[in-house]
Amino acid sequence: MSSPSPAAAVEVDESNLMKSRFRGYMPVVIDVETAGFNAKTDALLEIAASLLEMDDDGWLSVSETLHFHVEPFEGANLEQAALDFNGIRPFCALRGAVDESHALKEIFKVIRKRLKQVGCHRAVMVAHNAAFDHGFVHAAIERANIKRSPFHPFATFDTAALSGLALGQTVLAKACEAAKIDFDNSQAHSAAYDTERTAQLFCFIVNRYKSLGGWPLIDEEQD
Repeated sequence: MSSPSPAAAVEVDESNLMKSRFRGYMPVVIDVETAGFNAKTDALLEIAASLLEMDDDGWLSVSETLHFHVEPFEGANLEQAALDFNGIRPFCALRGAVDESHALKEIFKVIRKRLKQVGCHRAVMVAHNAAFDHGFVHAAIERANIKRSPFHPFATFDTAALSGLALGQTVLAKACEAAKIDFDNSQAHSAAYDTERTAQLFCFIVNRYKSLGGWPLIDEEQD
């Protein structure tokens, strides 16, 4: 008896592929910790990125997280109120901080590799109050003179807005609580911790929408 051909043995549901779910974009969750609110003048002090994966049934989960402590760029402003809030000591040798360019290039290297693996053409930033993180990352890209960023220049997925819609909460800790995701306030405002919780939250919202029948879309004319 002849065995089935590889093409016949494996049927792939295109709607369950990352490239199909987000129109060729790959979500990457980002969180930054900074020395203020001005992306042009205030120091970027930490950056973390969580990559996501989608299984054969179209369920989204967190794959890996990259994290870097970052040295303030030359001439950067350091607002003491911001440092008191996040508890970061910018010039402490124990941080093992690297310059902005190194951190970005290492993160972008991993993102580009994953883009090829999943067949997406560009990354889109996911963040909680995304305009803030997006602004700091792109200001750092300019300072590092990086010509080709894997991120879309302006499109984002903002989990604050998505959580308001899906969970009735916009604060990260409260949104996680509503989604039954453990959140330790004592670890908050660490880029690595906040990124992973934001990533879990984004996955929860995307997966819940799917579980309620929102994805894949149904063609009503054929239904």
